[in-house]
Order: sequence, then C-alpha cells, then structure tokens
Amino acid sequence: MTRLWDKGVPLDARVLEYTAGEDYALDERLVAHDVRASIAHAQMLHTQQLLSAADLAAIRDGLTGLAAEHARGAWRIELADEDGQTALERRLTARIGAAGARIHLGRSRNDQVLAAVRLYLREALGTLSDGAHTVAAALDALGARAANIVLPGYTHLQQAMPSSVALWAGGFAAELRDDAQGLMAVLRRVDQNPLGSAAGYGTPGLPIDREATRAALGFAAIQQPVTAVQLSRGKAEAQVLFEITLLMQDLGRFAADVVLFATSEFGFLTLGEAFTTGSSIMPQKRNPDLFELLRGRSASAQACLTEALAICAKLPSGYHRDLQLLKFPLFRGIDLAHATLAILPAAIEALQFRPSAIRLDPAIHAAEEANRLVVTEGIPFREAYRRVAAKLKG
Repeated sequence: MTRLWDKGVPLDARVLEYTAGEDYALDERLVAHDVRASIAHAQMLHTQQLLSAADLAAIRDGLTGLAAEHARGAWRIELADEDGQTALERRLTARIGAAGARIHLGRSRNDQVLAAVRLYLREALGTLSDGAHTVAAALDALGARAANIVLPGYTHLQQAMPSSVALWAGGFAAELRDDAQGLMAVLRRVDQNPLGSAAGYGTPGLPIDREATRAALGFAAIQQPVTAVQLSRGKAEAQVLFEITLLMQDLGRFAADVVLFATSEFGFLTLGEAFTTGSSIMPQKRNPDLFELLRGRSASAQACLTEALAICAKLPSGYHRDLQLLKFPLFRGIDLAHATLAILPAAIEALQFRPSAIRLDPAIHAAEEANRLVVTEGIPFREAYRRVAAKLKG
C-alpha cells in the first residue's frame, strides 16, 4: 500500500508495525475532525487560486462521504495505512481521482494531525467540564436529600468538629466545579490554529492564508511563529492531563470516603446492590469495587501525565516522531475521566446514609465551647482553649 511519503522503495513490514504501533487505531477518533480541517484547508487553497472549483467540490463531497461512512463503521484505518491522514487521502484519491492528490498542497501531516487533535480536544474538554458539573450537581442533590444528617468532621482520621452530609458533599461539589473551570482553562493552549505551519517552517513559495483556516475552524488565534507550533506540542496535552489528574484525585478522595463510610465499623452509608459486587467465596459480602477502582484510577491518570511530560522532555526543536507517542496517554487519560464521570451520578444517587449508625464523640464540640468562652467571658482564646482541654481531661 502506498503511503504519503512513499518513493517506490518497499518498507520492511517490521518497521511499519513498530513505527505505526497503535497510532493508526488511535487515529480513529480523529477522522471526523481531520475531515473538517481538510475541508477548511481545501477551501483556503481554492480561495488562494491554488485549487480549482471543481477539485474543491470533489474534495468536499468525497471527504464528507468518507466521514459519514466511517461514522457508520463502513471502513476503519488499517495498519497498512500507517495513520489516519494516509487512510483518508488514499481513500479520497481512490474515490475522486487526481483531485484527492492535490489536497496536501501547503500542509504536512504534522500540522494536519495537530489541527485534528486540537479540534478533538476542544470537544473533549467541553464534555469533561460538563461531566464534572453533572457530578457536582449529583453531590448537591445528595446533600439536599440528607440535609439534616450530621457527620463527624475528621482531621488525622480522628473526630474533630461537627459536620454534615451537606457540608461533606458540598465540599467535593465545589472542587469539581473548580476542576471544570481548570479543564476549560486549557483552551488557552488548545485554541490556536496550527495549519500553515506545515512541518514546522511554513510553506515557502505558497500564498497560504492561515487566517482563513483559523476562521473556518473557529480557532481563537493563529499560532505564531510557525516554529512555535512543534515546540508547543505536548504542552496542551500535558495540561489536559494535569487537570484530569486533579479531577481524578478529587474523585478518588471522594471514593476513599465512601469506601470508609461503608465499612461495618463506620456504617454511615450503604451503597446499593446495583453498585456493589459479590465475593466468590463469602456469601455475605457486597464489595465497593466501583469506588475502589475509582480511587485507584487516580494513579492511572497521574501516570498518563507523567508519560506525556517525559516524552517531550529534552527534545530538540522541530518535529520528532517521539511526539506521535503523546496520543496514547492523552486519549487514555481522557477516556478514564469520561468513564468515571459517566458512572458517578447514578452511583451517588444510590448512596443512602444511615443516621442511626452515626455517633459523634461528645468532645467534638470542644472548639465551639472554647469560642463560646471567648465571646461570653472576653478571655483570650488560648486561655479558653486550656480551660476546655482541662475540663475534658478531668
């Protein structure tokens, strides 16, 4: 099979298998975005009198048809394609002839794939942010329906001050909304048009209009200069994964509380049989596997971040094939977050607190008592602190 860079010398099949890796399969999620960016690029070429109206129409119709067929599962990217860019151009050329071979004028696979990734990330960030808000709303609903249930507030896993289900759930909800804002803040790096930078040094001799593709694709800005485009690779990806790591850590801490509160020793809540699993040997067991795996997957998110950072560390300027490897941790981290956010609203709705099982240590009001003494007697807080401590000790 002919690839975009083929010059007539056959490639050793082992080299193709190693260099393509799983990249061709990862590109499946980018096809629709690649088509959109390719149509914008073709329209720009036509406007710049580098592509005829007939060729533009054939390219637009051909790519639109290919995208629809891909969405229906009629074709998939193959290892022999090497990547999604080759798969699209090969199929387009087979369908419409020479016009398909003209679409690559003024671009490289480097800016082509980066444009598709950034369009995908814009969509994914919005979905993840919405998902975080949905889980936050589920936590607010939990707090509202259990508004009158008290909980001990813990420091060092010791009862410290009075709290409530509403305060507990509300704290996590607030942090998830903060995570949602953090995810959308990544747009500062994502929302820049890389098209026209080609392999990193522009398109010498061609009147490429980068503003035209920026406007067509809705990017906020053109990434300038062209040499910055390849230097920026890995930064938006790492920032996405950093925000996902923070999100997953917040959800992991929530899960840790749920697992603890559901133990027979605490007994503060029940999980519901639909969201627990059984034991293969102990008939009485219902296990909080969902929340345990959620807790554990915060480590997976952090591993994706570490991998993305390490891939780009100390690379020289310009494009390097190493950058292809960013897709795996990026997509894995996004998928982990998507799956977690999707299941949590229903799991949270199934949580049932058991007020009868919740016992507060009488000493939990000690700080409140010290504050009362300060207000009613006008004594320094440290004196009030010592009085209350002595009373509890005696």
